[in-house]
Amino acid sequence: MILFIGGCRTSVIVPPQENQTITKSHILRVGTLYGSQIYMFNDNGPSGFDFEMAEKFAKYIGLPLDMKPYSDRSSLFRALEQGKVDIVAAAFQQTPRRSRRFRCSPPLYKVDQVLIYRKDTRAPVNIDDIKEPISVMADSSYEETLIELKQTHRNLTWTPIYGKDNEELLEMVDRGEIKYTISDSTIVKVNQRFMPEIRKGVVIEKQQPVVWMLPATHSDQMLSQLLSFWHQERKAGTIEFLKEKYFGHVKKFDYVDTRAFIRAVSSVLPQYQPLFELHGKELDWRKLAAASYQESHWKPAARSFTGVRGMMMLTSRTAKELGITDRLDPAKSIRGGATYLKNMLNKLPDAIPENQRMWFALASYNIGFGHVIDARKLAVKLNLNPNAWRDLKKVLPLLQQRKYYQKLKYGYGRGKEVVHYVDSIRRYYDTLLWIDQQSTRKQLKQSLIATI
Repeated sequence: MILFIGGCRTSVIVPPQENQTITKSHILRVGTLYGSQIYMFNDNGPSGFDFEMAEKFAKYIGLPLDMKPYSDRSSLFRALEQGKVDIVAAAFQQTPRRSRRFRCSPPLYKVDQVLIYRKDTRAPVNIDDIKEPISVMADSSYEETLIELKQTHRNLTWTPIYGKDNEELLEMVDRGEIKYTISDSTIVKVNQRFMPEIRKGVVIEKQQPVVWMLPATHSDQMLSQLLSFWHQERKAGTIEFLKEKYFGHVKKFDYVDTRAFIRAVSSVLPQYQPLFELHGKELDWRKLAAASYQESHWKPAARSFTGVRGMMMLTSRTAKELGITDRLDPAKSIRGGATYLKNMLNKLPDAIPENQRMWFALASYNIGFGHVIDARKLAVKLNLNPNAWRDLKKVLPLLQQRKYYQKLKYGYGRGKEVVHYVDSIRRYYDTLLWIDQQSTRKQLKQSLIATI
């Protein structure tokens, strides 16, 4: 056994071989909220950082998983106290009040609480410079922070908002309906791709831990199992992998590019979407469409200085090999690009996990399969994981350094550009996914409210 000092109290880690059934219902009931990075559905099924961790934990303890979404945090917390769920997993920050009320897991990651304002609004330089009320979610960690700050910043005011979640308040700032709100730094990075008018301002509270929560009593065994699981998954790199998957490609925000992409989604994509859906059935058509936008901005006659042309920017040699007679024909170009991308996927070693293969394939599409193989071999020499995209991102830029590329089979490669290329496609893909999810999310939330 291992003694672990957690965020809320001391617990004992139970090794996997000592695992026992820990819920009376023989089902792991995880309470959550809908959110693009928490728990959401798309054509490929459920997704989200918290969902994937919950799925792994359920497998670890040998129980089926029941994700139970709630319409708001108050009803979710009540459900935990009333024994209707075993764990709450919804990107909640650990606060003093919550630590007194519940038991907390170790941190998944840490975030800053930041002031959010609209691009055309003057940015306050510090907390005392905030002259108007801040609209915040009622009973949230943000409101708890403001209550504490009020003791030293007497002029600080806010309006608690009921019935709205964090993303809805960000949308209200984006539309100019409210002046300020508070959000965590990760949520802002993710949502700036969809709400290009919002901006991060002064930091309200630094490095707040994001945790899962358990009941205050009768949860010793559950918590010890969770701590054991956390220890295993952190050592295995799972948490870092999920952080990279959901947040790692959103570090840089480009206002002009984001606005242009959102406009193109409404004005250009509809005429080509049927082609992407037709030829992207095995790929997820949104990833194919995102790759096409990165290649050509969905312009059929696009041309680069290297001679590649069309919606999918095929070389004349590749087009010939694929039987594409006209690279400027959108249907033929998209079909050719989809076929070539599938070829790259099929050539990849089986050791690369399914959920990362597309990023390796896109890198191969851009820089060439040989350079990707070189990068994987170099990763091994540098004691990095050749099958993890987060590690290959570190290695690819080294293909531009002589001390590395002179020893590689395929030599010099524009690795920095490849990382930017794949990260851009991931951002475009996430935006397309988000647009599709919004109507679903609102319908699901309305149906949850209707059942209360």
